[in-house]
Amino acid sequence: MVLDRPGSPLRLADLPVPEPGPGQLLIRVLACAVCRTDLHVVDGELPNPKSALVPGHQIVGTIAGVGPSAPLGTGPSAALGAGPSASSGAEPAASRWQAGDLVGVPWLASACGQCRYCRDDQENLCDRPRFTGYQVDGGFAELTLADHRFAVEIPRGGDPVHLSPLLCGGAIGYRAYSFAGDARRLGLYGFGAAAHILVQLARSQGREVYAFVRPGDEQAKRFALKLGARWAGDSSQAPPEPLDAAIIFAPVGSLVPAALAAVRKGGTVVCGGIHMSDIPPLPYSLLWGERVLRSVANLKRSDASQLIALAMAIPIRTEVRRFRLEEANEALLALRCGKLSGSAVLEVASS
Repeated sequence: MVLDRPGSPLRLADLPVPEPGPGQLLIRVLACAVCRTDLHVVDGELPNPKSALVPGHQIVGTIAGVGPSAPLGTGPSAALGAGPSASSGAEPAASRWQAGDLVGVPWLASACGQCRYCRDDQENLCDRPRFTGYQVDGGFAELTLADHRFAVEIPRGGDPVHLSPLLCGGAIGYRAYSFAGDARRLGLYGFGAAAHILVQLARSQGREVYAFVRPGDEQAKRFALKLGARWAGDSSQAPPEPLDAAIIFAPVGSLVPAALAAVRKGGTVVCGGIHMSDIPPLPYSLLWGERVLRSVANLKRSDASQLIALAMAIPIRTEVRRFRLEEANEALLALRCGKLSGSAVLEVASS
């Protein structure tokens, strides 16, 4: 499914089979979850996407081929400490991957490995990153390519459809969750793909979750309560108790003052999206009292790997609505209109 230009519907197209280059994996896509970031790309809210782009960056598939590999220590994996692929010696870096392996491909397609952020283990802030389904073709397709250093191992027996939402919304949500600290009372503004994963994680750790949804969205309230939220209400409401921290997933800047008003002194508000409407002027009194307002940018490979391990252990069950590949426009529309509980997933091929 190809985006010819922002603002246009995706177009079903037959493309040449991609050929894996040095250090690349050819992946047969089994499932690709649809993310709000895909909407931002398709709607033109993120500038300068690749021309004739194949969107999609929450990919689970099997390896269909492995390209030639650079010797270990010559690329970003050496500078970044990329886990199993950064072992010592001159072994080809892609040798840990074999045809048929189950693999995940997240939003971060690559990082330069040379800037100050990569050197400081902050690859998510890289000065020269590339992103899957934005600057390189993604997973709204039967086949795609990925840099082997930025692919994520998926345990055998994992369900591609239910694991795919963990690779962006889930992983970035998990990163935002880590910045919320040890908050006992946690507020989640916007109860969609990321929040429905985090509520399960938070409840497994004995935390209280307060869910804020679009005014009048009774279905979302019921969904949050079913998953273990202690309270669910409209985003315009104050919670029944002061929050220790809040995470904002809805791309609505006016929620920032509301969330600051809801957290106690010393509390933290984390903005978890890549795009948000303008934050309105707010009185300093909302920030005073050592409240913290911060953003989360992109994700690290370790965020995805750690969340997948937790999801398998707890276990976390993602709520999904399945679409065929050619129904990608319908999936995007359902997300845009708020008609989803959990995540939309394109089921591309059977495992």
